[in-house]
Amino acid sequence: MATDLEFKRGAIELLILKTLSWGPMHGYGVARWIQSITDDALRVEEGSLYPALNRLEDKGMVEGEWGVSENNRRAKFYSLTTRGRQALHAEAESWNRFAEAIAKALGASRPQTA
Repeated sequence: MATDLEFKRGAIELLILKTLSWGPMHGYGVARWIQSITDDALRVEEGSLYPALNRLEDKGMVEGEWGVSENNRRAKFYSLTTRGRQALHAEAESWNRFAEAIAKALGASRPQTA
């Protein structure tokens, strides 16, 4: 079994939306927050992060604006739109139901009969 967790389809977008719910952030900051909040269990590589940010931007869920980072470098800062906030709430509920169902199945002590 692999020691590194891989992202289930759609998870990276949900985590990006959650990260941006705290306020505008550049891509590196998004990746850092996800890694930190998951105690290094999830690491978002640039090859996954920026395509996901672009998809979310294309869908109108985030918008980007160029600015200067804390390192005095040019960076694109992303912020959550109203559509993105709505998607975050809907997707979070769906993922929570999914996680509860998986936890219930994994915690089962014996098969149930029909």
